[in-house]
Amino acid sequence: MTLTVGSLFSGIGGLDLGLERAGMEVIWQSEIDPYATRVLAKHWPGVPNYGDIKRIEWSDVVRPDVICGGYPCQPFSTAGKRQGEEDPRHLWPWVRHALSVLRPRYAILENVRGHLSLGGTTVLREIAALGYCAEWRIVSAASVGANHRRDRVFIVAYPSGIGSDVRRSKQCGQPLSERGTLQGQTGTSGSVMADAEVFGLQGRQNLANRENQEPGHGSTRNHSGARSFSNWWQTEPGMGRVANGVPNRLDRLKGLGNAVVPQVAEVIGRLVVEHHNTTTPD
Repeated sequence: MTLTVGSLFSGIGGLDLGLERAGMEVIWQSEIDPYATRVLAKHWPGVPNYGDIKRIEWSDVVRPDVICGGYPCQPFSTAGKRQGEEDPRHLWPWVRHALSVLRPRYAILENVRGHLSLGGTTVLREIAALGYCAEWRIVSAASVGANHRRDRVFIVAYPSGIGSDVRRSKQCGQPLSERGTLQGQTGTSGSVMADAEVFGLQGRQNLANRENQEPGHGSTRNHSGARSFSNWWQTEPGMGRVANGVPNRLDRLKGLGNAVVPQVAEVIGRLVVEHHNTTTPD
């Protein structure tokens, strides 16, 4: 069975592309940026774009197996004012509403690392209140071979009772973490919530893992043999901002900056597909 995907905040389709590479099928998208919508129309012709998430009537939308989306990061990013729920770009409540109406088999959500210390516990608590288990982990672009970190938090939610009514079930299904995937988990009761310090420990573990990588993955060794990260790109790589003659250059830079790295999305998608295949009766 091919898992179908409904994509929120689709951008230029980085998350969508990765999930399709993992074997899923995107059946609808939601994006309002004019340039990004043109990119989506080019690469996903025939896939409807429902536009503004605030205006979608979810009862009229085909229920997908997976809802994915990187809801706006500006309310949580350490690069901004961190206004959280007071920020007009805080759109998590509309994502929660979509999940509550469509009841997908899975939700794959993405945001910046700063979400862990602002707003992340609320999201996990409300996912649990909907009757879903949730797992989360910081995943970097470096983990798929890029020479920059681009740390992002991924949350994967799935019904607390596989094959049962998720609104009545009380037990979590087989977790993805049994496959060596996302670390940290919430149950449907909401009694075990995300802890910012736990997230921090996971982030430090990710960095430690990077330090154990072979040369060629963004690290170098000094004369004593110890690794040096002086050349490590801490955020995103340069994108030729003074280039001339590139059509829609600013729009392209914005789209790339907001996009999920497709290779990371593919890894997450393959884990979800494996989980589905091993927990769903034939």
